[in-house]
Amino acid sequence: MSSPLSDHEKRKQISVRGIAGLGNVVEIKKSFNRHLHFTLVKDRNVATPRDYYFALAHTVRDHLVGRWIRTQQYYYEKDPKRIHYLSLEFYMGRTLQNTMINLGLQNACDEAIYQLGLDIEELEEIEEDAGLGNGGLGRLAACFLDSMASLGLAAYGYGIRYEFGIFNQKISDGWQVEEADDWLRYGNPWEKARPEYMLPVHFYGRVEQTAEGVKWVDTQVVLAMPYDTPVPGFKNNTVNTMRLWSAKAPIDFNLQEFNVGDYIEAVLDRNLAENISRVLYPNDNFFEGKELRLKQEYFVVAATLQDIIRRFKSSKFGCRDPVRTSFETFSEKVAIQLNDTHPALAIPELMRILVDLEKLDWDKAWEVTRQTCAYTNHTVLPEALERWPINLFEKLLPRHLQIIYEINHLHLQRIAAMFPGDNDRLRRMSLIEEGDPKRINMAHLCVVGSHAVNGVARIHSEIVKNTVFKDFYEVEPEKFQNKTNGITPRRWLLLCNPGLADLIAKKIGDDFLTDLFQLRKLLDFIDEDAFICDIANVKQENKQKFAAYLEKEYEVKINPESIFDIHVKRIHEYKRQLLNVLHIITFYNHELVIQRYIFFFPHQYPTVDAVLSTQAAPGYHMAKMIIKLITAVGQVINNDPVVGDRLKVIYLENYRVSLAEKVIPAADLSEQISTAGTEASGTGNMKFMLNGALTIGTMDGANVEMAEEAGEENLFIFGMRVEDVDAMDKTGYNAREYYERLSELRQVIDQIQTGYFSPKEHELFKDVVNMLMNHDRFKVFADYEAYITCQDRVNELYKNPKEWTRTVIRNIAGSGKFSSDRTISEYARDIWGVEPSDPLLTITPASL
Repeated sequence: MSSPLSDHEKRKQISVRGIAGLGNVVEIKKSFNRHLHFTLVKDRNVATPRDYYFALAHTVRDHLVGRWIRTQQYYYEKDPKRIHYLSLEFYMGRTLQNTMINLGLQNACDEAIYQLGLDIEELEEIEEDAGLGNGGLGRLAACFLDSMASLGLAAYGYGIRYEFGIFNQKISDGWQVEEADDWLRYGNPWEKARPEYMLPVHFYGRVEQTAEGVKWVDTQVVLAMPYDTPVPGFKNNTVNTMRLWSAKAPIDFNLQEFNVGDYIEAVLDRNLAENISRVLYPNDNFFEGKELRLKQEYFVVAATLQDIIRRFKSSKFGCRDPVRTSFETFSEKVAIQLNDTHPALAIPELMRILVDLEKLDWDKAWEVTRQTCAYTNHTVLPEALERWPINLFEKLLPRHLQIIYEINHLHLQRIAAMFPGDNDRLRRMSLIEEGDPKRINMAHLCVVGSHAVNGVARIHSEIVKNTVFKDFYEVEPEKFQNKTNGITPRRWLLLCNPGLADLIAKKIGDDFLTDLFQLRKLLDFIDEDAFICDIANVKQENKQKFAAYLEKEYEVKINPESIFDIHVKRIHEYKRQLLNVLHIITFYNHELVIQRYIFFFPHQYPTVDAVLSTQAAPGYHMAKMIIKLITAVGQVINNDPVVGDRLKVIYLENYRVSLAEKVIPAADLSEQISTAGTEASGTGNMKFMLNGALTIGTMDGANVEMAEEAGEENLFIFGMRVEDVDAMDKTGYNAREYYERLSELRQVIDQIQTGYFSPKEHELFKDVVNMLMNHDRFKVFADYEAYITCQDRVNELYKNPKEWTRTVIRNIAGSGKFSSDRTISEYARDIWGVEPSDPLLTITPASL
């Protein structure tokens, strides 16, 4: 087996990198050396690899700054409608390589670093992932920022600059252990602190009725310090801004405490304020109500709205003097997109500003607020929907509670007039849920306070209309839309899979990077043997490289000729990693039989390498047990000489964006096996499809549209549909019936229950078995038989390499719909009321 080419060797060969030209290699080398010797190393004689990384990062950033300033000047000159994407998560990953690609500098930087005797791959690996998100929601926000800049939209991302992002996951004796992600310990070369725009955020206090109106007084103040990160578009000289807020305590200590000797205590109290931006909450699709989390949600909203209004009132670049004093045109110049319910407080906060501070009457303020805000729903799982206790609101945000009560009062008045006497409907549609304690339903607040509500895949948007927000849809059907998610092809093809990007560019040109629908042209070559061979070779190279990575990092050897069966998602019962584990054990049991009677069943199955990964929320017991089960099963199978290398099970610890960029190009089979009706969309499924993996999955989320685009016969679709799940919910799901009827399933469950995979602790997995047998909301056993049969179809097709690769080509060709450029274009036209364009395309770097 030949060694895979390194990324540097590939880049030297790849023509698609030449889209922007080589650039000035000499100038980059000069800039690199200047940063290295005068900015970083200074009095030290020896530079470290990290010094080299920072020198390269600063060199690349130099090329951003002029474009960044010019972009903001342009927005002030032209005064377009500005888009503000509010999200508590931005899962950005690494920035260096993505920035080089978007600026068209990769060739020049590759060559310059090579001439300096350094390895650019090694420098890229030094960068810390900016892991300010849990998974899909945060990564989607990052893709959207890329697309908004690439489409020339005047857009801003607003979030929190968490000191500690998503935890680092270690696997110790098969158990997940969390370690703090100190991603800022070496500094962040991509951000710029902006203390001149620091803003106060208020908490607690009380509400006073005065002659001048309502006042929120006696509050505690926390300062919000903005840190700006440039977001370059793809080769259009647009550089937008992601502004993340960091909490700072105000400087004015309590002098009375100081005078009586409590100076130290006064200083230490500052930490309480600054805890707001200390750490990302690590729950994904699970709501955990804590005061600190509510503080985070209000903190980002309050700081952001002050910033938005300051910018709205100004008209000149760098000017803070108010020019606009009327809010009549506010919603014509400002769009606010709420990424799930986490920034829902933007609605009552904007009302507070308009009514209490700007003195608009209530009806006008409400009209402005609704026309400005739009809401994206990301989940239909009840446990993920935010419901905040009234008593917490009353203590932390007393004025906002009053405003929410008033919004609810007027809302219910309107509903009562439309449906006289229907008290049950009023209860269902209220923003306030009765109970002990009473709670505020934040999703209802978002729906009532927004002019547009969208789901993130067509099937999800239908579920939203028919179940979760059915009553609201009946009242305002025109408000509800679908915006199927997408991914940026720059990071998720050009950056992570340069060999495939180059091969595609040679066949159809490189315009597909900004118009992914052009991938359809690949169907013209589906019968061309040379092209089929080239696609297969690219995949094999990626598999060899990933196998080498696994051998180095995990000390496990896998066969690159085997099926790379990949399941990388946050561990959650609805994503059904357990169904995958049941199949792995079933396959293992088959292999034990086959190896005993191999003369009669030669080569019945291809060899399989099952790779599973990603974190469990720290407080999610069942998710942690699933990880332990996966690792325990792997321990037995990987060390069984009877099976040998026919089956390997690998659990990748600490899954993150930079690891995904290695895993996804190497995948043959992508596991998308959630219970139908539970996955809102998925974006990992799109990344795998674009990179030439075939999907085994249910008709859930965006899988439905992927099957439409590529042809359902080109995906491995199995199991219950949404209507089947609904019917089973009505008749009842009986796991024991499947257990008793299916002998293979019974054998697998008995093995888990009796300690076959935990010989030192026979009852270790009793909770898992008990859940599957008695409390499984996601009906794993109901889809087991169909899943096993579908996996057999996978094996059959894999034994025909040519037909497998033709199916891969059909999937790549059908993935054009799933570009975030398409998604953002739809948001722009249908929700924000702006037209995507390339306003800076004519501005050349030389003119900057």
